[in-house]
Amino acid sequence: MTEQDAPYMSRPMHPLVETARRFASAAHGSMNQRRLFTDEPYIVHPAAVAELISTVPGHQPEWLMAAYLHDVVEDTPVTIDQIESLFGTAVASLVKELTNESTPADGTRTHRKALDVIRLAGISVVAQTIKLADICDNLRSIHLHEPRFAAIYLKEKADQVAVLTRGDSRLRARAMRLIQLAPVSTTAAESDCVSSGQSPNEARPKR
Repeated sequence: MTEQDAPYMSRPMHPLVETARRFASAAHGSMNQRRLFTDEPYIVHPAAVAELISTVPGHQPEWLMAAYLHDVVEDTPVTIDQIESLFGTAVASLVKELTNESTPADGTRTHRKALDVIRLAGISVVAQTIKLADICDNLRSIHLHEPRFAAIYLKEKADQVAVLTRGDSRLRARAMRLIQLAPVSTTAAESDCVSSGQSPNEARPKR
């Protein structure tokens, strides 16, 4: 297996979930998309999100499919219409809820993230649960790879978690714990951005 998601493949997978996994892997792979700090194939992140969703009591195949597909519309040429055609309305609706709508044209990073928080507060229970899993995976090692950016990133994620009140309570508690325990320096983050001539709000690409 070349996609490096073997840890998430230890259990038999529902055929539709497997199809979604393969589709997401191909979509991200077609863009040569890699994880920002580790340079791993991008599919390791959706696979980790799906693994977290698989621990949620009562989870359905559609939740796992959406977990694998949650970034394909945002990061690749794939459209919501294609997702609906291939995987059905329920999955497409979840992917749409999980796709950021803000763009650089909306203003500074701070303003875009504020718009994202407002939108996330209104998404469905299942979409909030998948978003919490997404946040948990992205938070695992941000302070190790980008310690000077971590303070900004953690604040953004804390704002998101604060409004994801209807998602799975265990994943929300896990996300909050990861944010609280991350060893970062706000002063270091801000001074690094200032010294580089960048606004703290535009210092790094979207994650």
